[in-house]
Amino acid sequence: MKQILFAIILLSNFSLFAQNQYTKVIPKDRVISSYNIEVTYNKTVHILFPAAISYIDLGSSNIIAGKADGAENVVRVKASVKDFTEETNFSVITDEGSFYSFIVNYAENPAKLNIEMKDFLHEYKLGNQPDNSVEIQLAELGNKTPQNIQLAMEKIYGIRKKQIKNINSNQFGIGFALTGLYSQNGMIYFRTELENCSDIPFEIDFLTFKVVDKKVAKRTAIQETVIKPVRAFNNLTSIDGNSHETTVFVFVSFTIPDKKELVVELFEKNGGRHQRFIVKNKDLVKAKNVGKI
Repeated sequence: MKQILFAIILLSNFSLFAQNQYTKVIPKDRVISSYNIEVTYNKTVHILFPAAISYIDLGSSNIIAGKADGAENVVRVKASVKDFTEETNFSVITDEGSFYSFIVNYAENPAKLNIEMKDFLHEYKLGNQPDNSVEIQLAELGNKTPQNIQLAMEKIYGIRKKQIKNINSNQFGIGFALTGLYSQNGMIYFRTELENCSDIPFEIDFLTFKVVDKKVAKRTAIQETVIKPVRAFNNLTSIDGNSHETTVFVFVSFTIPDKKELVVELFEKNGGRHQRFIVKNKDLVKAKNVGKI
């Protein structure tokens, strides 16, 4: 009997040893803290985020959540079942790379109906982040982290010296120019400057980046491919009279095929002071590395 008891104890200790050998406990500083919120059936909780929402995942069907109509950075949450008793959760990722986790419980009268979340991206600069900071990679950015792209845009925006001086458009007192091309980790950055030398404000209708055939670039483009930026820093809707503004546009890296060129067009809303310049492949391949500026 003693031998059997000894064998059982030995096997138990071996089993515990084996588990410890092949499993690890997640340390506290690796765990992302969750926010506790309450929801109810007859009221909606609105959560305001500092950036547009790119992902929402719900822990159970007891709650429903989605973007508020007409607002990219507001999530509305409510109970889909009255008086549910089991705790659930949901998670949100914003397009500037912040991850938010929520624990949800039912309450007849939630204490908080309108909640504003913190801007985690701009709380810390690169190299000065907390040990448990998380960098989310987004597919639309070529699986690059929004934090690094944001910092690169800010760095390029602050450059004073023009890298490019001959790609521009100047008409009707408006100047629109490409002043720099930069690249980093599979992304390409366009630094543009818009100057209004007139007394009349310039209201922007839209801006397009199109790859077109060289033969039709000076006429209405029949064959064209629109290239859309994935991010923009200081994206303008208008510019006052006698003022000057800089914008940085970010694209997933591309080159221009033979016999084609990139046409950049800026259109004035309810006006005719449109601007247009052309970028060629030889210009793109000269893009400077962001890390070397």
